[in-house]
Amino acid sequence: MKFIIAIIQPHRLDAVREALSAVGVTGMTATEVKGFGRQGGHSEIYRGAEYTVHYLPKVKLEIAVDDHVADKAVETIAQAGRTGKIGDGKIFVIDLESAMRVRTGETGPDAL
Repeated sequence: MKFIIAIIQPHRLDAVREALSAVGVTGMTATEVKGFGRQGGHSEIYRGAEYTVHYLPKVKLEIAVDDHVADKAVETIAQAGRTGKIGDGKIFVIDLESAMRVRTGETGPDAL
C-alpha cells in the first residue's frame, strides 16, 4: 500500500477529486493549509499599503491506495492539478505499512 500526500492549488481541488474518482480512488482527505516553496509568496496591496504574503493558501490531499493504483493516482493528480504556472504543488509517495477500517476491523488493502 502507498500513502500519497499532494499539495495543490485550492481552485484545482474539484478537478483532482473528479479525476481520481474516475480512476477508481474511493476516498481522500483534503485539508486547507498554508505554505511556500520556490514561489516564496507575493506582494499585495490592501487599503493602499503594500505587504508581502509569505504563506500561500494550498490544499493538502492525503490518499491511501493499493500498490497497483499508486502510479496511476500520482499521474492523475499531476495532470488534473497542473496549471503550468509556478506554485502548482508537490506530490509525495510513502510506503504504508498497515491500515485498518475502524467500523469493521478490516486490515490491509481491504481497509482501503
